[in-house]
Amino acid sequence: MYNFNELSSRIDSYDVRARYDAACKRLLANRQILARILKACVSEFFDCDVGDIEEKYIEGTPEISVIPVHQDVEFIEGMNTEDASESEGTVYYDIRFYAISPVEGGLIRLIINVEAQNSFNPGYPIVKRGIYYGSRMISAQRGTVFDGQHYEKIEKVYSIWICPDPPAKRRNSICEYSFDEKVHVGSGGESKANYDLMTVMMVCLGGPDDENYSGVIKMLDVLLSDRIEPGEKKKVLNDEFDIRMTSDLDEEAMDMCNLSQGVIDRATIEHVISIHKKTGKSLEECMDLIGVSEEMYEMYTRKIEEKMGLQPV
Repeated sequence: MYNFNELSSRIDSYDVRARYDAACKRLLANRQILARILKACVSEFFDCDVGDIEEKYIEGTPEISVIPVHQDVEFIEGMNTEDASESEGTVYYDIRFYAISPVEGGLIRLIINVEAQNSFNPGYPIVKRGIYYGSRMISAQRGTVFDGQHYEKIEKVYSIWICPDPPAKRRNSICEYSFDEKVHVGSGGESKANYDLMTVMMVCLGGPDDENYSGVIKMLDVLLSDRIEPGEKKKVLNDEFDIRMTSDLDEEAMDMCNLSQGVIDRATIEHVISIHKKTGKSLEECMDLIGVSEEMYEMYTRKIEEKMGLQPV
């Protein structure tokens, strides 16, 4: 008989995943990392020096979703890490911060959200969730950025999604989803600043298997990889991306390596396959037995079927 108690003691998944997620967020919230993400994903920073982005244009300390703030009840100076209302479920942001961007004629203020998304297929399109997050960041500005009918004060928002494990066709890609003017009849010509208020970016990693494995894709893949030794990570990040391995950054990278989600996932996959072969139970039944949440079924089923050779990688 399969020893489920032994399995339970070996995989304390909830605690480890929570700690892993926290370490991942702290890594991505490092100003050096954020500066390089903004340089690659935010059009307002394409022509900026990455050092200037890090030192001049990221405002304050980026906030990580650890303290809930109920927007409809309380406002705080600065940025809420959570938006909520009495009629809606709570929405947490992994990382949120303000950034100032130099544009022709002066400076504009942006609101940036960065998300680390382990499951690319959680049961809904990730891009729709990104649009929802962006919409909430816009609507949350009422009462903080503008009052009454002063919609001209709305600040542009970005929601940037880092996906370490996308399906094969999306690997090593960066895609943008934003507003544009399309004139169907007559003439248009609305100032872009009046409608270019939300952009969702999907940054899909994938490993060194094609020509797109460079720039921020390679940087994030190396940073978040569970297969690259810490010493090699430091060398690549320093030599290729000029990232200074400070004590804080070094500690977070080491924590994430130790708590690697990839290690957890591979152990879970191996155990599900073992139970499936020994008992003949369906994959979902096996996942139920070891406490895998329903929202993770699709992701684990895909990986297990790939591992068992039941579908192409």
